[in-house]
Amino acid sequence: MKEVIGKTYSIAHENPAVKGCTVSKQVLNTPSLGIYYFSLAEATDISAESYEYHKLLLIADGTAEVYTNDNRSWTLVSGQAIITPLDVPVGIKTKSGTIYTELSFGKETVMNNIIKPGEVFTLKELLPVQQDKIVNMDIAHNDKMKFVLMSFSAGTGLAEHAAPGDALIFALEGEGIIGYEGKEHKIKAGENFRFAKNGRHSVTAVSDFKMALLLTLE
Repeated sequence: MKEVIGKTYSIAHENPAVKGCTVSKQVLNTPSLGIYYFSLAEATDISAESYEYHKLLLIADGTAEVYTNDNRSWTLVSGQAIITPLDVPVGIKTKSGTIYTELSFGKETVMNNIIKPGEVFTLKELLPVQQDKIVNMDIAHNDKMKFVLMSFSAGTGLAEHAAPGDALIFALEGEGIIGYEGKEHKIKAGENFRFAKNGRHSVTAVSDFKMALLLTLE
């Protein structure tokens, strides 16, 4: 995975748009999962194309219009996401500019039926916070990756442990502390953090805290 390890960062801040241009950054490209960052300047677009696999588009900043060639369209703002439909040309355009993450899932990926292709949703609204508890929800998984949502009641957390693959965190709501290899890092909504394979880490919720965790097992 082509991303900084052991440091809090922001996809939106680290990938500014270039005037009049669309910019893409490949973070990971495998048969089971692709991770890309896209930065679209105002009044730019990516032409509609069709794929045999689902993509999840997660808006980090700005406003985007996702559209199909059969005259469907959806407007998304920061924090919202959509799963693209299969075998239909899908494009994305913006009037004011947008930065987003694209997750391309392998054809064998199992999706949670709580989300449907072609419906706009907000990740942090998919699961509740429960007092003194941690709540998990699998969004998508296959043999080589898992994309999961987690909510932590304030004061709860995960003890130090190591994962069998690289992991990327998307902080969605509230504030937490990521312990990584003996150092603590504050993280809040809109920020990100990467663990390397077998890197020892922990999570503690300072306030009620929600995050998405993308675990790769390649």
